[in-house]
Amino acid sequence: MERKARKGRGAVSNATGRYESLVHEAVDDGWGLADELPLFRTSLSLDTAKRVISYNQSPDVSFDRSVNPYRGCEHGCVYCFARPTHTWLGLSAGLDFESRLFYKPDAVERLREELSSARYQCQPLALGINTDAYQPVERKVGLTRRILELLAEVRHPVILVTKSSLIERDIDLLAPMAASQLVSVSISISTLSRNLSRRLEPRAAAPERRLETMRRIADAGIPLTLLMAPVIPVITDSEMETILQAGREAGAGSAAYVLLRLPHEVRDLFIEWLEEHERLRASHVMSKIREMRGGREYDSRFGSRMKGEGVYADLLKQRFRLALKRYGYVDAPSLDTSAFCHPLLPGQQMSLF
Repeated sequence: MERKARKGRGAVSNATGRYESLVHEAVDDGWGLADELPLFRTSLSLDTAKRVISYNQSPDVSFDRSVNPYRGCEHGCVYCFARPTHTWLGLSAGLDFESRLFYKPDAVERLREELSSARYQCQPLALGINTDAYQPVERKVGLTRRILELLAEVRHPVILVTKSSLIERDIDLLAPMAASQLVSVSISISTLSRNLSRRLEPRAAAPERRLETMRRIADAGIPLTLLMAPVIPVITDSEMETILQAGREAGAGSAAYVLLRLPHEVRDLFIEWLEEHERLRASHVMSKIREMRGGREYDSRFGSRMKGEGVYADLLKQRFRLALKRYGYVDAPSLDTSAFCHPLLPGQQMSLF
């Protein structure tokens, strides 16, 4: 059956997850299927967890712990590295990932319990790294804001990464935290082309809207990083200098980039997207990806998975380094962990000392 892109959705298909024993696929049986594709309405379900802090030992990121209030992401970015996590739930990394969402209603209570432990050692906590903490459902649920209120209460440093303008809602919380070196914000921009962004990341804020959000965050005195993620060879890599210039003018003080990653189901979803939206450049894109991944389409090794290797990858690194210098970017400031105080649990008595 011929696949067609759905308006407002990034993935073209909804293939069965890799852990399932049965595979489901729509086919044309000759009886004249309707031309209209079935709707994938966004649903929101409960997700339970005994703990909400996830730890990592990756040398490729600047944090060792994170909290993700949501599973799945309505932004629908076709390139999202988190898509394969939906298969752990028996769902598809395709359209299910961006339409069947889950949230942790007791995330604040579980986080308070973990932070209250005398064994807990404070280090910057990244919020919403796997999926965007400010995706559209946050307007209704408000889970991210309640987590930030707890972190502000106990003076715990936090790193935020988003491509949503909804973060402006929380400037009243973030600005005082920034004054105490307790927060840094990264805004992700992969392209300045509105048309391309609409196809790559259909429900995320438009590029110009993200730049406006950056200006408002910077004006509030909040440390701001421009994150170019992902850089897609042939499709977006030509915009590197233009994006860095725009980000600096919008108030970003530091910048970073991540090369496109295609783990597990993301590979097939991205190839489908190329065939649907960039058919004339599809083979060129994939050849460049393989060139930077040692002949493979994905390389999970620490040290190379974020930036790639080879001549083309080295060229991107040099361009990025020179652009940082040209536009006056500096290293991101460090966050303060010394002011953290363990929160009290309900009914718990304060210490005399």
